[in-house]
Amino acid sequence: MVKAGRIAALLGFALASWLMWETFRSSGPKVQVVLPSGLNARQAARLLARAGVIDSPRLFKLLLKTTGLDRQLKPGEYRLGAPMPLSRLLRALRAGPPGIRVVIPEGFSAQQIAERLDAAGVCRKRDFLRLVKRRRLEGRLFPTTYYLDSGSAPEAVIRRMLAEFDKTIPPVYQASGSRMGLEAALALASIVEREARKDAERPLIAAVYLNRLRLGMRLEADPTVQYALGYWKKGLTRQDLKVASPYNTYVHRGLPPGPICNPGLNSFEAVLHPATTDALYFVADNRGGHIFSATNAQHIRAKQKIRRELRARR
Repeated sequence: MVKAGRIAALLGFALASWLMWETFRSSGPKVQVVLPSGLNARQAARLLARAGVIDSPRLFKLLLKTTGLDRQLKPGEYRLGAPMPLSRLLRALRAGPPGIRVVIPEGFSAQQIAERLDAAGVCRKRDFLRLVKRRRLEGRLFPTTYYLDSGSAPEAVIRRMLAEFDKTIPPVYQASGSRMGLEAALALASIVEREARKDAERPLIAAVYLNRLRLGMRLEADPTVQYALGYWKKGLTRQDLKVASPYNTYVHRGLPPGPICNPGLNSFEAVLHPATTDALYFVADNRGGHIFSATNAQHIRAKQKIRRELRARR
């Protein structure tokens, strides 16, 4: 017991001395570090070391456990020095991520993102949209959770979103070896994002549209009409399907001029790695999924089946 006490005392003295020395270090340039939820001390230490915030993952892991902070790590996006004095780092981790938490779901359009940012008090909707439209950034405002300052400049918010996009999408695209251009893949992924209800169906939906493109068929994708109308609408009318817009894939062949929303990684990967199928049609079923068909006759029967089921429910 005495020996164990001495070891604990020596360990405490070593940590205190180390912290004292660290306090006099100056902070390096700021870096953005995202701590995911459920992170343990070892994982947090490795992540911070990779970002250049700390030098020794082993010692920092021990410090987290000694202070009890390993059980109180708050997930989110931090701006930390690389490197950073440990006393300041511990204070930052205790305080949690700065800024307002804003969740941008997969499939949000730039309009919806602007409305959410405005409602949260981050930046003005009009200013954000003006920049997005001028730079044609629909599709590149990567959907994830952000921690943003109140009254941020829209340019700064856009840079954050583009940084997430650049970190996530181009590496996946380059690794895929796809012959499809990045812009075309983004446009198709945005349609898949708005159509898909189940993750497992994303590669199937992507395959249907790729098959139609290959055969020179119109995509006839409802979400492109909704985007042309300027809002997401259920139950499109025949008049809606005739709306004059280059985004209306019921009227124009091929892909729309650009993405119709900001797709997530799953939809983008579905386009790069579509399912193997001869399906050319799909229709929403009554169970949160779709029925896929290879011929128009099969497609008509699938729609009739769904109508019968709906009538039976009523």
